[in-house]
Amino acid sequence: MQSIFAGAKLAGWLDEKRNVRIDHVGFGVVLGEDRKKFKCRSGESVRLRDLLDEGLQRSSAKLKEIVVKEKQRNQILTADELNKAQKSIAYGCIKYADLSHNRTGDYEFSFDKMLEVRGNTAVYLLSLARCAGINNETLKQKASELDLNFENDQRENKLARCIVKYSDVYVRVLDDLLMHSLCEYMYQLATTFTEFYDNCYCIEKDKITGETIIHYKRILLCEATGSVLNQCFKILGIHPLERM
Repeated sequence: MQSIFAGAKLAGWLDEKRNVRIDHVGFGVVLGEDRKKFKCRSGESVRLRDLLDEGLQRSSAKLKEIVVKEKQRNQILTADELNKAQKSIAYGCIKYADLSHNRTGDYEFSFDKMLEVRGNTAVYLLSLARCAGINNETLKQKASELDLNFENDQRENKLARCIVKYSDVYVRVLDDLLMHSLCEYMYQLATTFTEFYDNCYCIEKDKITGETIIHYKRILLCEATGSVLNQCFKILGIHPLERM
């Protein structure tokens, strides 16, 4: 172990003046769906390149399923956006599947499970990391003008409390380097946001006057959720999508 640290120092990766932290972290074993050590059909260890290529093929098939179910999807996304979505899903799913488990224990690797659109998966989280589409300057102005008290609405309050937990989770992950804690928090935030979004209208029309009502406090909660998820994705090395 000391030789690894010494080699890193010779390579210039460790600079005592910059106070760079370096740790050795242990990992469990990646298992196949047969609960045995993950290997290819020939019995050899699976190469990362082959794993990523397989992920690309499967994510492409998954996106084609979505296009079939939602016939307008191919008209919404350009060819370039579909290509980006394919890579983001493929690489993001593989990274997230690895990082969402406690690194000290063994876990079962399954493409089918990691590409699920529901549950604690990258696909589900990537589908939520979108912006509300309102001018940032307007939101900044509203944030300074509005009384951001969410005590009167249970779902607003629940989401706001979940958002502010991020700093505690971030500090804890920096300390113990257990990335699955961040993934668990992301899933909790995503499910809390889904509950909020399904029940709390951000933009609606007055039933009597027909006037459009914009609930800026709720939109600010949406933007804060998206901002936190985007930061979490960056920490995990996953590229979020604007549209999927």
